[in-house]
Amino acid sequence: MSDKIYKIAVVGPESTGKSTMSAYLAKHFNTVWVPEYARDYCAKLTEPPTWQDEINMFHGQLALEKELLPQANKILICDTTFITVKIWSDYTFGRSPQEVIDELARHHYDFYLLLNIDLPWEEDPLRDFPHMREHFMSVWYKELNDLKVDYRLISGTGQHRYDSAVGAIQQFLKSAST
Repeated sequence: MSDKIYKIAVVGPESTGKSTMSAYLAKHFNTVWVPEYARDYCAKLTEPPTWQDEINMFHGQLALEKELLPQANKILICDTTFITVKIWSDYTFGRSPQEVIDELARHHYDFYLLLNIDLPWEEDPLRDFPHMREHFMSVWYKELNDLKVDYRLISGTGQHRYDSAVGAIQQFLKSAST
């Protein structure tokens, strides 16, 4: 493998285990992971996110990724991406910030793990849509297909889910190095 750092995005609807999966994968592959910027940002809000908040979260996610990239060991695990800003903006405001749309074409991730909604919903004050998981899963499929990116659906529970993710990344890395 070259000196290239491969960016692996762990994405999916709410309560699919993205943060837990990202931490697991970073440990497994002896690298760092980029946490979801919006999580800490939204935890500090006293009102629902505004249009400007969505733009701030977009910039914050990119900055955090840029900050952690030099610490990565061959791969950088990204707990979600700024595509979530597009998805939430489309749902909440009926449209997305133009700078987010423009950046989608320029900001590349090498491989995506789309986490399935087959885990039980876990209550969290920052989660809003327990009854819309199928809807948002279909939105994720559409977004990834529209971007024409390489992704794998990760399903199952417990160690099987983690092993599936590790296997998908190993398969990607093998094909990327040939």
